Amino acid sequence: MVHASLGGSGAHPRRVLGVLLDVLGPEGTLVVPAFTPENSDTSRAHKALTAGMSEQEVRAFRAAMPPFDPEFTPCPTMGALAEAVRTAPGAVRSAHPQTSFAGLGPLAKELTADHHPHCHLGELSPLARLYAEDAQVLLLRVGFEVCSAFHLAEYRLPPPLPRRTYRCVVDEPGGWVSYEDLALDDGDFAVIGARLPRGLLVEREWGGRAAVLFRMRAAVDDAVGQMARYRLGMA
Repeated sequence: MVHASLGGSGAHPRRVLGVLLDVLGPEGTLVVPAFTPENSDTSRAHKALTAGMSEQEVRAFRAAMPPFDPEFTPCPTMGALAEAVRTAPGAVRSAHPQTSFAGLGPLAKELTADHHPHCHLGELSPLARLYAEDAQVLLLRVGFEVCSAFHLAEYRLPPPLPRRTYRCVVDEPGGWVSYEDLALDDGDFAVIGARLPRGLLVEREWGGRAAVLFRMRAAVDDAVGQMARYRLGMA
């Protein structure tokens, strides 16, 4: 699973995609987050898009928001590489209207299937399947603050877990749905990443910024322990 920011690197996303697929080989599978926070009125992305609008303009904007379509809805906030994967021939994408994943390779369909519409990044999402496969995670010119794997750790904390209501558009313009899921919080992800045992990480530099590779399972397990200690105050 790759999180990447290619801006300023001079690298074309299709070229980077080709290199990653070459490294993985025909037996490897590449997965990227293809999140669409724009498809919601409860997200930071939506609030940024509507900042400065009048109440009437916000209502009009909300009424015209297109529904999520796994085949066609872009994922602009995820970066150019995610878009390159999503639009590549043979790519598949999970069906969650806000936190989908796109993939290429022999396990892509299996990893992205049956993403429950009320489970962003928990046990009924591709993250749990990636964990089961002990996938590798590559942070390419981005930091741990965007490491979506740590969200799976949030779901694995002892209950009761904080929950909140999410809203998004499905099926047709104006087809809003509401559902409850875990109240996701990435505010301490950078700190969690900094506290990971260095032996778990392969750290290099590419395009003038850090590139970090690690096994998802070990990192998520460590993140669960960190969150239990620092968020919940458990010994």
